[in-house]
Amino acid sequence: MYRHIHALQQMSRRMLSSSVRRQVENKVPHKQKLFQEDNGIPVHLKGGARDAILYRATMVLTVLGAAYAVYELVCAAFPKKKV
Repeated sequence: MYRHIHALQQMSRRMLSSSVRRQVENKVPHKQKLFQEDNGIPVHLKGGARDAILYRATMVLTVLGAAYAVYELVCAAFPKKKV
């Protein structure tokens, strides 16, 4: 039992440690250079193919959602007659 508590204490110390285990490359200067260059591409598409896919998926979902909302409004405005 004591062994488990001791292991838990060690693990919590390691997780709260402020030391860096590996050095992470700073990507901010590269991203700033990419997004600030004037190449005629809108800023929401400068991230590459992933941004283009996300943009298109968002537009498709928006159009489909708007069409579905209009469909439901029309169904609510003209209810089916009971026989």
